Amino acid sequence: MNVDEIRPYGWVLGQAIRQEDGLPAFSDANTDFRQEHIFHPGSGGETEMLWVNYRNRKREISTLEVHRLTEQAVVPLTGEIIQVVARSQPDGAPDIASLRAFRVRVGEGLCMRAGCWHTTRVDAPEVKCLMLTRRSTTIDLIAHLTSGSPLSESELCPVDASMR
Repeated sequence: MNVDEIRPYGWVLGQAIRQEDGLPAFSDANTDFRQEHIFHPGSGGETEMLWVNYRNRKREISTLEVHRLTEQAVVPLTGEIIQVVARSQPDGAPDIASLRAFRVRVGEGLCMRAGCWHTTRVDAPEVKCLMLTRRSTTIDLIAHLTSGSPLSESELCPVDASMR
């Protein structure tokens, strides 16, 4: 993924270790590690780790979701995902003109900014991912999807778009 192309939507995860970038890092013959990103779940939020299984292989996009308070990071574990993202317009609606799709390979990740509209697609029948998000955002979304409760931290927006 191109770091500059992702910047309006969030951050690329899984970049090469560079001592010169000033981030805390360590490298020797046995291991490498460095600070990748300081995840921000929003004011008063608790960071939560989710295990997500993606199975949607459709190229048509009928709904985008956004989380207003928190960043959200996704790291594919068993295969590549296609992360579809769009910026928000000044009124908060998705800016369809900014819609982009990025392939995120195993060994990479993508952290989306709060307010980044998104959806995920896969080419395989199922791809398992690790996700970092805000605990209350997950609870809010599950309540909406299972019982129709109003969303308070997120929004789902119908759209008519397709990936090329």
